[in-house]
Amino acid sequence: MSDRVTLLSSTRAEWIKFRTVRSTVMGFVVTIILTVGLGALITTAIRGHWNSMDPIRKLTFDPVSSSLGGILFAQFAIGVIGTLFVTSEYSSGSIRSTLAAVPQRPLLVASKLVVLAVSTFVVGELVCFATFLMGQAIFSGVVPTALLSDGAVLRSVVLAGIYLTLLAVLGFALGLILRQSAACISTFTSLLLVLPIITFLLPSSWQNAVSKFEPSALGHAMMSTSPPDQMFGAWTATGILLGYVVIVLGAGLTLMVRRDA
Repeated sequence: MSDRVTLLSSTRAEWIKFRTVRSTVMGFVVTIILTVGLGALITTAIRGHWNSMDPIRKLTFDPVSSSLGGILFAQFAIGVIGTLFVTSEYSSGSIRSTLAAVPQRPLLVASKLVVLAVSTFVVGELVCFATFLMGQAIFSGVVPTALLSDGAVLRSVVLAGIYLTLLAVLGFALGLILRQSAACISTFTSLLLVLPIITFLLPSSWQNAVSKFEPSALGHAMMSTSPPDQMFGAWTATGILLGYVVIVLGAGLTLMVRRDA
């Protein structure tokens, strides 16, 4: 029976598991609340203090990345979704049943990856576009706004959703490697939150050279219409982050194939 397992049938099974697990639903709800809710708070605060804002800050103000500020918090929730998609099966022991049904481990990983990436991309893009439009509506009449007809603006909003998708896959890849929820979440949080703090403690001559390679800095560059000079361009940042994800995912797949369940 296992010989008849295909990518399509395995993906259907993983989709059923993915959408019926409470942690997945709650993870997406938290992501939406953080992205939209904090985006509304940030843009409202900027509107309220715009007239008293420093002229230099006004000249460098980016209405796109400002309206998407909630992603800086939502990224942790999205990473947990990716992590738990793997680790929950190891913690419950159900991974043995899954491997009995789909013994081809690369096929199983591919099925999970398709479900996770497509789901996160759809939700991420919808949330990012909704948050952007809401932010511009709040800014309207007081703060300079941006239009999706501008290519750089559209690129930034689209890449914001792709950033969330890549982080979900990164969490998934860490799950393949570490298998334990606490260890994966701690590692994921350290990459996004602790690593910038460590970089800040480096000599000032090193900070700009190192900080632009951090995942969070790459995300900021992806969401900026005009990334600062010390950061990579949007597409370069996307390529580097994608490279990180591919490397970690490759390591996770290798370990899953070689290790026992």
